[in-house]
This record gives sequence, structure tokens and C-alpha cells, in this order.
Amino acid sequence: MPSVDPADPLPVPPLFDRLVDDTSLLAPREGAPGVDAVVTRYLATRDGRHGGLLGQLVCPVSRLPVLVKELARSSPVRPVDVSLVVDTGLGAVPKALSTVFSRASLLTPRTVETAAPPDVDAMWLDRVSEFVPEDVVAVVEPRRPHTEDTGGTTAWLEAVRRVAEHGCAPKLRCGGPRASDVPDSVHVEEFVQVAVETGRPFTVLGLREVVYTQGRHGILNLLLAVARALAGEDVREALENSDGPSVAAAVAGLSERAVKGVRGLVSRCGVDLDPLPTAQLSKLGLLA
Repeated sequence: MPSVDPADPLPVPPLFDRLVDDTSLLAPREGAPGVDAVVTRYLATRDGRHGGLLGQLVCPVSRLPVLVKELARSSPVRPVDVSLVVDTGLGAVPKALSTVFSRASLLTPRTVETAAPPDVDAMWLDRVSEFVPEDVVAVVEPRRPHTEDTGGTTAWLEAVRRVAEHGCAPKLRCGGPRASDVPDSVHVEEFVQVAVETGRPFTVLGLREVVYTQGRHGILNLLLAVARALAGEDVREALENSDGPSVAAAVAGLSERAVKGVRGLVSRCGVDLDPLPTAQLSKLGLLA
């Protein structure tokens, strides 16, 4: 069912419910908005017209103390769902989680995200699981090769499969400060196929477009690609279709069963949009 509560006057379609995370705090600090500005914008958006579209606030562990301070100052009407990104080593996770749990009126921990070594194995994944409570999702990003390396790509996909089969949520990076952070469509397709085969939900980081544009992957394209993969249809065409009305029509035409299947796999999309793609989705007829 769509999100409906007093703070969400316009429920969003189930396909977009709590889909889009705010990743502003992951941006390089130089020239980026301060934590106070991010918190103010996040709370206003969450409690606004299309608040049902907004998911978690993503925060590096190193910036958690400042985030707690700003939330205490802002006094949110309900706790903020937070995703902690490990940027100071796994050893810092217990203290970070203790801080979050001790501030239950301000924060609710939902996920802990960390990068993984290229040769990630069960022992390393067990160590991650030891740090993450059962009611918090462990998200692991195996490093994807940045060059045309067939062997490296094969190893990356095997690592993605190991992460999923271990019970963690794999993460796919679709954008970032470097051009190499944007994967080829073939890599996205292969990742999606592994996710479909394992049936494990995954997250996506770095999407900057609603629809595929000049090599930049789109949120709608990814959702449609997963639907196509589940149906055994053409995934590549869905990923690279840059015709906004066409992609939107295909997304709008997904059955209730297809939508449940897609959101059963695509749990969250971290975006670089400011702060939510509501205007674009509304223009395409997908939001009221």
C-alpha cells in the first residue's frame, strides 16, 4: 500500500514508496550544503506534499555527531530513518550504532553500508554481520572494475552473488565524482540479472537522472529494467531508452504484481538530485 499518514497528505504510488534516499551528506564537503541545511531540507521534504517518496537520510559515520546535534536542535516530529555509511572502518560501527540507539527520539537505524574488498569472502561478510544487528540491514558494495577487464568483471559479479547469498544487500554504484563511477549498461544489466537470480534486495547509489540521459542511468530505467529481467524480457533496451514519455508509459503500465516484484528487489535509490525528483516525475504523469 502507498504511504499514508498525517505527514504525507499525498500518497505516492507503491512503486515509488520511500524509494529515494537523500545522499547529500556523502558529497565532498567543499561547496556542499552544511549538515544544518541538509537536515532542514530533509525534514521539510519528508513532511511535505510528496514526503512518501523520501526514504532514508544517508550519513557517513564520521559526520554522525554533527547530524545528531542538528537533529536535536531541529526537534523532528518523528525519528529520521538513517543509513550509516562506514567511512572510518568497521570498528567504528558499534559506537555509531550505540549513538543512534541512544537517540531513539531523533534517529532510527535502518541500514549500515560499507565497501567490500574485491576478494570479499564469507569470513569478511561474517565480520560485517557481527557488527550489524538483526533488525538493521547490512549493505555491501563490492568494488566494480573501472576498466574493460573481463576477469575483473567476472570477479565483481561473483562477489555480488556472494554478498547476496550471505544475506546482505548488494549495492550498485551508478554515479559519482569520476566518469568511471558510471557503469556501462552491460554491467548494470549483469548486476540486475544476479539480483533476480538470488532474489536478494539491492540498493543503488549515484543516480542523477530520472530517465537515461547521455550515458547517465535513470531511476525509471532501472525500475523498468528489473521488471523486464523478472519477466525474461529485454533489459538493455529498458536501461538505454532515453524517451521520457515512453519510459514513463512503460513504468505506469506495470501490473500490481510486477510492481511488488520490482520493489522486492530495488529497496532504495540514493540520488544526487536536489533533493527529490518530484517535478520530473509529475511532468511525466507519475506523481499527482
